[in-house]
Amino acid sequence: MPGISSLVEQFLLYAAAERGLSSNYRISVRQSLSRFATWCAGRGVEQAADVTRLLLLDYLSGLPAEGLSASSCRIAKVHLRIFFRYLTSRRLIPENPAALLPAGRAAQSLPATLGAEAVAQMLNSIDPADLPYGARDRAMLEMLYGSGLRVSELVNLRADRVDWDEGFLRVLGKGNKTRHVPLGDMAAEALRLYMEKARPMLLREGVRADVLFLSNRGSRLTRERIRQIIRTRAAAAGIQEHVFPHILRHSFATHLLENGADLRVIQDMLGHADLATTQVYTHVEQRRLMELHRHFHPRGVHRPEPPQD
Repeated sequence: MPGISSLVEQFLLYAAAERGLSSNYRISVRQSLSRFATWCAGRGVEQAADVTRLLLLDYLSGLPAEGLSASSCRIAKVHLRIFFRYLTSRRLIPENPAALLPAGRAAQSLPATLGAEAVAQMLNSIDPADLPYGARDRAMLEMLYGSGLRVSELVNLRADRVDWDEGFLRVLGKGNKTRHVPLGDMAAEALRLYMEKARPMLLREGVRADVLFLSNRGSRLTRERIRQIIRTRAAAAGIQEHVFPHILRHSFATHLLENGADLRVIQDMLGHADLATTQVYTHVEQRRLMELHRHFHPRGVHRPEPPQD
């Protein structure tokens, strides 16, 4: 019988081949399950069939002491659930020890967003006439905010995925699923300038350039490099908030909702498989409305104390 580590590798092959999970997600699962396998080996548990519910509870209870956040602990529990469900379905173990793990209730955290004025301030501070990097960075940020792209989708976007006639992008998202998202007028203008004037300056002889946005070496930009660019551009624009790629995606969704867009349309543009994932933005809008009421309504500023028993 193969050990836990071998079964983890087998499960990851299954996740890649049959479920079509993204490489980033598989990396996350590998790290999580490898941590568990190492922990089990330290306690003399080598076989998955020897893992019990109590052992799993013992492992999970110790994760916060290793510095894992509450959300990371919940993710670790999810990974264990799907791993042992897979082993049970393949009859590699007689019963699922993770089946009765307490689900726990995740504290809902609201996504960080920037106001529309702050986004405009940052975008307008980038001079597209500053070739090639001003044009490149302006186009990237316009697309992250204007189309709600994930940074991984941006770095892998190819030039042939831009439909200029219809004004859409064909984006390859999570699980290798393609979706169509609008390319707004301002993003299209910035992208056209980049492609016509800046991108040819970044091309390098002998370097394959199949992606849209290029580094100074003519190769694909990394996600970390885009994070650095965004931090630098935000600081130069005088933005005080912590700005990162996903905050532009959150802002895209929140500003659409604030201006009356249908939640299911936003779901499609973001590429969310489940509407519940998109519904977090309704809480952002509700919070904004509460703040407006609290600040501007004559009866909203002072709230009475709750009644005492």
